[in-house]
Formats: sequence, structure tokens, C-alpha cells
Amino acid sequence: MAEKYIIRVTAGSDYDLDQHIVVPVNSHEPVKIGNELIEVELNVRVQNYCGLPRNSPTTSPYFTLEPHFTNKDQYSIAIRFTPKKPSADSRSNTTSADPSRASSKSRQSQDHQSSRSSSPSTSDESTDEETASGILGTDLQFGNDFDHPIRDRLPPGFSYAMNIVKWWIDPGLEGDAYADRPYLYGPALSSFNAIHVGSGEFDPEKGGLWFGEGGDEDGLKERQAMGAPGTARDRMKWALKPDNKSRWVFQYGKTYCFDFFNPYLDFNEFSLRLPGFTLPIMKYWDGQSLRYVLRNRTTNHTYLVVMFTLHLKEDVNEDGSLKPTALAATEQDKEVAKEFEMVTETSSDVSRDEDYREARRCFERPDVSEEFDDP
Repeated sequence: MAEKYIIRVTAGSDYDLDQHIVVPVNSHEPVKIGNELIEVELNVRVQNYCGLPRNSPTTSPYFTLEPHFTNKDQYSIAIRFTPKKPSADSRSNTTSADPSRASSKSRQSQDHQSSRSSSPSTSDESTDEETASGILGTDLQFGNDFDHPIRDRLPPGFSYAMNIVKWWIDPGLEGDAYADRPYLYGPALSSFNAIHVGSGEFDPEKGGLWFGEGGDEDGLKERQAMGAPGTARDRMKWALKPDNKSRWVFQYGKTYCFDFFNPYLDFNEFSLRLPGFTLPIMKYWDGQSLRYVLRNRTTNHTYLVVMFTLHLKEDVNEDGSLKPTALAATEQDKEVAKEFEMVTETSSDVSRDEDYREARRCFERPDVSEEFDDP
């Protein structure tokens, strides 16, 4: 079934697809996105890429360099991010398309409000000063959300596997995959594989935007003043504590570089590959795009949306533009699900206990519990 489809990546500063631009995957030239809240430069790299635009490079020099070569990373979302101080109008308005705040019949609203209440109070004087100068580390989030429910499409054992993924990959994740508008967000400070305080590097021979953990001279001093560790692994562990996140402020007018990458999602075969376990995504896909969002959990501002969307090859013109049928499918993505044989609740004879044991067997590492223990 996967061979009938072709992938297209778009990006914009919000959820409005009419305002998105097509991202030239694996090009070293970053796309530029800006509005009254942000200035962003973006590179998206995908290993073994066979999507749009036509004749896109199948790979990037990025994947030949360390640590990506050893990690066998499959994709990267590299962001050069400069936040701007919101105007009074933008502070009073929020993005209506935010799934985590939408009303639903699920437990989503209660969970999200609970997580909001655990963050530092914005009525605190010191917090007010920090908010006036930038985005708090407790507020900047990165993750995925969806327009429609996916609970009927989740594979058997998903909730158990998700708990283990949170335990192993990113303990800072929060969300509700069973909500009417599902979401899964993590703090930017613990979600991104690399954070560089400063403008980073641009090098075509390295695939464009290139930055490792750290910062320029001023950025390193800033990190040190906030108590942030110098290595990515230690910074991610450090950022799991709310008190540590609250020390970090993404200052307005200052540039920060983020890189999100991993070896788990294969966009060529449309599969999720975890140690000892491969999940064929097409078997469970309901037609929705995979959407990555950079957002503010308190103000509800959306800064960046990156969309990975599948289109039927027959709905794409030779020049890579979408035919009317594909445009209609983009507006009504649930209709695309009719092309697939959906997995029903009774399709699996595997018990929850068996799911859990299998998930633990696939994901467990001897050093995981020690890696995220508090010092």
C-alpha cells in the first residue's frame, strides 16, 4: 500500500495550510518563516527520501557525519529560532487550533489543565519579569498533535509501549493519545537532541544548518549562569525538573538553534523502527498528516508547524503540484482513511499482559532507570 503514496513536507508559523510553504527536503538551503512572534530558518533532512518536490536529493551530507552516522538517524528537523516580544494584541489572542485546549469528551481537558497548574505561577513577580524578557523554559514545547481522534487506530499495547517510550526516550512527554484531538508535547529543553544558544553554523557540506550542544561565547556564559549542563544528555536530564526549566529563558531577540533527530521513524518504508520491534505505520494510518509543533503552553502561541503529509501519487502532477483531488483530501484528511483496511478493536488476540511483556522486552535497557534517576 505504501508504494501508492508520496510524501510532501510543508511548514508555516501556524496551522493554516494556505500559509504553508513546501520544504525542499535534503536541500542545504533553509526555508525562512517569520511573523510578529518569530523568525525561523528550517532544514528538514530525510534519509532515503523519495518524496516531493520531484528530484529532491535522496539524502544529505548530514547523515554521514557524527553522531548521525553511528546513530543511523533517519530524519532531522533543524531549527534556527529567534523569538520576538509579543505585542499587546498578540498577547490577548491565542491560536484557536490548539488541540490541547479543545473541549472534548475525553479526559484530555482535565489532564491538560492539571499540567498547566503545576507550572510556575505567572503572577509571581520574578516570573513576570522573565516572561517580559522571553519565553520560559517551562512554557516552550515541541511535539505532535492531530485534528481528529486516533484512539481507534492505535495498535494493541500502545498505552504500555508509550509509557516505556516516555521512560526511555523522553520522560518529559505529556499528552493524551485517546483525546478527540490527540496531542503529545514535551518541553523543548528535554525534547530536542541538541540545543545551541547562538546562531550556530551554516555549512552546505554538512547539509545546511549545523549545530551541536552548546553555544557561542555569550551563549555558553548564559547556559552556565542558568546552571544548564554542557552535554545534551545531561541537559535533557537536568530539564526534567521544573525548577531547572524555570531558570531557562528563551530571550526575545536572541537566536537559539534546535535539532530533533532519531533513527526510529523510517519515512521511506513508512514504519516505526524501535529496538527489536517494527510497526508498519500504514496499517494503522487514518489519513492524517504527521505534524510537529513548536508552541507556548501558557500563551497558546504557535511558533512553527511542520507537516509530513502523504498523497496518492495519482493525485500529484508531474511538476510536483497537487491536483484538485489531493487538495480536497488535504482539507478532508479523514476521507483518505477509506483507502486502507483499518485495524479494529477485535483484530488482535494479544492480551494486555502479553503486550506489556513484549514492550518491555523490546525497549528495556539495563541503564535506563539509572540514566533518569535524580542525582
